[in-house]
Amino acid sequence: MIDLSPETVAFLMLGGVFFLVLTGYPIAFVIGSVAFFVGIIEFGPTTTFHILYSRFYDLSLNYPYLAVPLFTFMGVVLQHSGITKDLYQNLYEALGKLRGGLLIVTIIFGTILAACLGVIAASVTILTLIALGPMVQRGYDKSMAAGAIVATGTLGILIPPSIMLVVYGPQAGLSIGQMFMGAVFPGLILSGLYISYVVIRCALNPELGPPIPADQMPEFTPRKLLKLFGSLAPPVVLMCAVLGVIFAGIAPPTEAAAVGCFASIVLAVVYRKFSWGLIKKASIETLRVSTFVVMIAALCYAFVGIFMNAGAGDVVAEAIMAVPGGRWVSFTMIMLIVFALGMFIEWIGIVFIIVPIFTPILAALDFNPLWAGMMICINLQMAFQTPPMAMSIFVLKGTAPPEVGLTMGEIIRGVLPFVFMIMICLTLCSIFPEIITWLPEKMIGSSM
Repeated sequence: MIDLSPETVAFLMLGGVFFLVLTGYPIAFVIGSVAFFVGIIEFGPTTTFHILYSRFYDLSLNYPYLAVPLFTFMGVVLQHSGITKDLYQNLYEALGKLRGGLLIVTIIFGTILAACLGVIAASVTILTLIALGPMVQRGYDKSMAAGAIVATGTLGILIPPSIMLVVYGPQAGLSIGQMFMGAVFPGLILSGLYISYVVIRCALNPELGPPIPADQMPEFTPRKLLKLFGSLAPPVVLMCAVLGVIFAGIAPPTEAAAVGCFASIVLAVVYRKFSWGLIKKASIETLRVSTFVVMIAALCYAFVGIFMNAGAGDVVAEAIMAVPGGRWVSFTMIMLIVFALGMFIEWIGIVFIIVPIFTPILAALDFNPLWAGMMICINLQMAFQTPPMAMSIFVLKGTAPPEVGLTMGEIIRGVLPFVFMIMICLTLCSIFPEIITWLPEKMIGSSM
């Protein structure tokens, strides 16, 4: 054993993760190996194995995390059943004649998907397959179309039911139900900002999103309006089944996730999309996603155990608290760290590393814990859209039809304005914290 100073441990562990992530190795192995080797050096094998094993075991018994496979299963059933596909066509017929109409339809459709799926890869994939081709064929700017798909698809990790909020809540000692309610208005504001951006840009430059000629659009009749409302029924039923029971205090999020699973299967049966092949596909995908989440979560939890026991957490806390300018400057420093980490590390690694470290700091700075947690989660929206670790961009690039000819440069140029919209949302939530806190305070049984 070598007696390392807390400053040295902090440098070795954070610097080691940052360097090894750049090599392309999976984040779980990177974080786990750094924790293991630094622990051996600092504490010796016996203590290190005890810390790693006990924290891995504790996490596996954390009851709220049962919501992860349940919400994943619900989302995958909806994704592969095709229940929501008619909704895009009906929105297209209603709004296609507007400048930028297909972009507006894509954002609205993506926002509804976010409230049903909760999985970014699924949302981005569906939006790419359904919306990208028609927009490019209609002469829409490829960069703007790609940016709208990436930004809107990423809402799936914020708008409930969100796996990120399920993971974040227990780590910060926050109610998952209250986090779900706190995410509703920020998610809708982001969607509104995206639509506003599209409308303004297309009004200034119609070539970016030309309206579909009237002679190429079928007339939108009252019958089609009823059809639109009918296609909205599945997501509305699902949102009521999940968020309604949470808001009303009938069931906590884990049990609500089970209700959502049951509702998604019932909807698949009602719309004649149910099959045992669908259940098999959803079960395999749920197993894959859940294993991925738990593996990274467990190793990050073990990493934090070594980090905190070595006193490195105090080093980070003292550095942030010592920043001149008051608590808002310290909070800005935390947000900048989260943003920078999002460019290199997957969101789940960020959550499990920073939450145990930053939560006591935010409490010491006297910030509302729910508000501060939601601000970090909104910030992490940018992590999926800022290279080099930009999951949403890579999913879009991998899913886009080759004939579209979409380049990585075009995607990044299209995403940047939407990243700026997220910054505006963060600013609004800072000026008006009630955007986040109002709805959770209205929950039945709320302890806020």
